[in-house]
Amino acid sequence: MEHTQTQDSAQNRDFTRVTFADVDADKAYAAAKRLVDEIETVIVGKHHEVLLLVTALLAGGHVLIEDVPGVGKTTLAATLAKAAGLDFRRAQFTPDVTASDITGFNLYNRQSESFQFTPGLVMTNIFLADEINRASPKTQSALLEAMEEDRVTVDGKTYNIPEPFMVIATQNPSGFVGTYPLPEAQLDRFSLKLSMGYPTLDEEVKIVESRKERTPAESVKPVVGVQLVRFLRALTADVHIDYELYKYLVSLVAATRTHSAVALGASPRASLALKRLVQAYAFMHSRNYVVPDDISEVFKVSVGHRLILKQEARLRQISCDDVIAEVLREVPAPFRRQR
Repeated sequence: MEHTQTQDSAQNRDFTRVTFADVDADKAYAAAKRLVDEIETVIVGKHHEVLLLVTALLAGGHVLIEDVPGVGKTTLAATLAKAAGLDFRRAQFTPDVTASDITGFNLYNRQSESFQFTPGLVMTNIFLADEINRASPKTQSALLEAMEEDRVTVDGKTYNIPEPFMVIATQNPSGFVGTYPLPEAQLDRFSLKLSMGYPTLDEEVKIVESRKERTPAESVKPVVGVQLVRFLRALTADVHIDYELYKYLVSLVAATRTHSAVALGASPRASLALKRLVQAYAFMHSRNYVVPDDISEVFKVSVGHRLILKQEARLRQISCDDVIAEVLREVPAPFRRQR
């Protein structure tokens, strides 16, 4: 009943003006927790990854999942879509997938003697770009406008993508034959980069033992819905960030640009994405305010993929994770002495 009431109230609300003063925050937090709990009925032992994926959804961000085959990347995306009650489409990227497959195309209708727009795969709520690095650069770039502006342009006409919209892309880091590395401009559009990792022995036993359906996501029930997701997105934007925390957030991003091992640091787009992510991350922890740990935790997974290291740093086997860890050590966090 509580779920229904929360969803009904979301349907009649002006999402652009929703604040914590207008709503029952506990019900909103509970809705986000239901979503995580439902996903975890299928995704075993990956609470942190599930939490970050839902965080990205509420922050309006896109996620790149890089890991070896068979660890549940595709299942995680499909489960999120079904649990959230959102429309879901998947594209298995190969070199013959074209840009028009993604954005859509105009087809001539002889009966009406006019061209009609045929929507592409991105005309959905959650779009899974499976093995995105196997598509050509032209096809990859077709996603840029969609990811940045939630719209596509075909033959000079712009079409809005349904709200909410999220791209989840996967790639295999170990198979490079027939792949096209994502350019920096494409990587910069992803708010988070996650890695699933192998399950523990106990977790894998539980996965094998409990597997009954061929497709695990079939057992998942929608526990929120389009309107409630839109409502929660708007509410997370009202999560308070202290001015000192704004300076901390920007200082972390700026420090990547001056690091001795970095050739190209994170852009202001990274700062904007980090802001929305930390607001959603605080919300996922049932708070309407951000603390320094929110920023440091999200910074670890939201900035590393945006960095380009110098050649000498690579030769010394310095990784982006090493740079992120050093930046977090060197940039002082506010309020630490007071707490």
